[in-house]
Amino acid sequence: MDFTVPDEAKETAQAVVSFVERYVEPIEREYADLLQDERKRFDERGFLQPEVLKLKKQVRMASAEAGFYTMFGDESLGGGGLGEVALVHIQEELNHAWGPSRPLVHENVVPSVFTNGLSPILRELDPEVRARLVPGIASGEKTLCFGLSEPGAGSDVQRIRTRAVRDGDHWVLNGSKQWITNAPYADYCILFAVTDPEANRERRGGITAFFVDTSSDGFECSSNIPILGHIGSHHGIISIEDLRVPAENVIGTVHKGLSLALLGISKGRLSMSAMCVGLARWSLDKAVDYARQRETFDSVIGDHQAVQIKLAEMAMDIYAAKSVVGRTAALVESKQRAIKETSITKAFCTEMLGRVADSAMQVHGAMGLSNELRLQEVWRHARTLRIPDGTSEIQRRTIAGRLLSGDTDL
Repeated sequence: MDFTVPDEAKETAQAVVSFVERYVEPIEREYADLLQDERKRFDERGFLQPEVLKLKKQVRMASAEAGFYTMFGDESLGGGGLGEVALVHIQEELNHAWGPSRPLVHENVVPSVFTNGLSPILRELDPEVRARLVPGIASGEKTLCFGLSEPGAGSDVQRIRTRAVRDGDHWVLNGSKQWITNAPYADYCILFAVTDPEANRERRGGITAFFVDTSSDGFECSSNIPILGHIGSHHGIISIEDLRVPAENVIGTVHKGLSLALLGISKGRLSMSAMCVGLARWSLDKAVDYARQRETFDSVIGDHQAVQIKLAEMAMDIYAAKSVVGRTAALVESKQRAIKETSITKAFCTEMLGRVADSAMQVHGAMGLSNELRLQEVWRHARTLRIPDGTSEIQRRTIAGRLLSGDTDL
């Protein structure tokens, strides 16, 4: 298998990094006091301040104008149509270059390929609705959230309890959603609800996807969920009460919404995995630089075998993860079945980042615990990534299920 990164992907990655240097970094410097302190970035409720939201929108729209924001979107939606091999290279390079906790870079220059930006689900919208609404999403002016998870339904999505009942030319929705990324700030929501209770009880689907304007009466995101010591969040709790959605806003086929929820899931997991590789490389760079400079017992700590072993193990982990991501991306792009491979990649890379981040902090000693170096940001972020888009345990369940069904090629 050829692991050579295509020239187009290399050139695009360089262009993205150049865009961040030229356009985003000056904004970060100008508003450093606001962006670098969570106590100023978020209000007393844990929501982003209006000025931060304005800056994020400014970067999104500039990235869209430059062609980066939509480069992984389907061409039928006006996207660039770049494939999975380019995706993982660009995502890795972006995170390697800029590290964690850059609110104007991450999810703004390049959005989530599944739950924001030009989600492949948008292809299934009514053509007239799509023509009216998708351009605003493609320009970065409007953003999406993906309303599937509920308090009692995470990995087992068939357990969702939000209901939709047909009423003339509308559907009326009632229920709640939880852990919805970007819900506090999204203009639109791809919202899933049970439309055939009997089929749903028998685990035969019965779930429909709806395209919802979040400013509609009956849709409210009044609270968010701060995570792992942060004082604010991008993850919201949605309340849905007698929300009327036009029938033309059904996405795809009524009762067949679960199949839509799986559209692009491989791309999303690959993107997350490549991000992990990039952040791990960023962490290793920090550790190597520190090991070359920090002195103890009359020599730099890089001369000590205990530190050398940690650096070597970090590099081994990263090299293995990068190889896994590259191979799986090639399989997915060539339209080969890669269910277990995608699960292997997601589980391995998210867990790898946790190990590398922990070792990088240990190499730095007390400095690794400080907020100044941002290593603790990687460490905290790594811990969260083992849960969304399928927990590590769900990935293992999928892998084992595929093996037991006869899919044993590796």
